[in-house]
Amino acid sequence: MMDETPELPKLNGPTLEPLGGRKPEQLVIMCHGVGSDGDDLISLAPYFQKVLPAARFVSPHAPHQFDGAPSGYQWFSLQDMSPDTRTNGTREAAPILNAFIDEQLGACGLEDKDLALIGFSQGTMMALHVGLRRAVSCAGVIGYSGMLVDSESLGSEITSKPPVLLCHGQADDIVPFDFMPAALAELRAAGVSAEGLARPGLGHGLDDDGVKAGMFFLAECFGVNLQDL
Repeated sequence: MMDETPELPKLNGPTLEPLGGRKPEQLVIMCHGVGSDGDDLISLAPYFQKVLPAARFVSPHAPHQFDGAPSGYQWFSLQDMSPDTRTNGTREAAPILNAFIDEQLGACGLEDKDLALIGFSQGTMMALHVGLRRAVSCAGVIGYSGMLVDSESLGSEITSKPPVLLCHGQADDIVPFDFMPAALAELRAAGVSAEGLARPGLGHGLDDDGVKAGMFFLAECFGVNLQDL
């Protein structure tokens, strides 16, 4: 009897299409945090669209129902906050996100060089893990209020080195700020161009300066001349 490989969960979520009905020239996939959903991050897409008017923005709901409340989704459970739980959860969810990325790139007729990943909190864990292990490098990865999971394996597993921007509130009591400088050091040691933005007084969230930094970062990643917009 042949073993059957379990079918991966199919992701779906809200999108923001390119302005003017044009064909997508870039794809930006936004990964939300635990207990949230795709509608949360897609609300930021209109800001990023100001620098990428020809991009398609997609914010999928994570594959699993949140186990800490009646609503929301999660990439993996964080009932146990141990490093092993984060590592195993990220690894189990990575093929699901990779399949979604491939599906969306194919639907848009685009390649990894046309792709950017944005994550918040647990979504940052996913974006960094997947973005650094794709066969071909994407254009860039932005991580808000997250961390680099399983950094010990990065040196032996990294297959692509997209530029990375990390933004983190210094008053974050959910994912402590110290995870950002640690991630920057580990990324740079692996040969990744990584920059960080510390936000004094900000808790576990985003602010205008973080969004603006993300806008300029995306423009740089895709070679957009802001004077032409």
